[in-house]
Amino acid sequence: MTEFLATVGVFIVIDGVWLGLVARTFYRRHLGYLMAEKPNWAAAGVFYLLYAIGLTVFAVIPGTDAASALEGLWRGALFGLVAYATYDLTNQATVRDWPAIVTGVDLAWGTILSASVAGIATYAVMTFF
Repeated sequence: MTEFLATVGVFIVIDGVWLGLVARTFYRRHLGYLMAEKPNWAAAGVFYLLYAIGLTVFAVIPGTDAASALEGLWRGALFGLVAYATYDLTNQATVRDWPAIVTGVDLAWGTILSASVAGIATYAVMTFF
């Protein structure tokens, strides 16, 4: 449970900064024609919980078991790449006029975000708990 709570906390902070400060104008510029006026907070909440469970199970717990933040980090990177690629490449294949730049940025962000979250959460659990 400690691993999960650390993962959720770190994930919300880092992704919140990205979405609130960096990506807001990027997504509006490239996907404005698809965006809802208001976010569906229930769907967002379910995503964050499920994604945090995945990162915890596939990256943070193996990292803490190995006593290695680097283990958590590389596993998180791989998890993020696969998860974000599933979403973006499916959209690239099926949504008319899906911008390739969005796919590229999302794949990079998903990899960096997930690696960072898993590495930091693994380190935090090993250090403080």
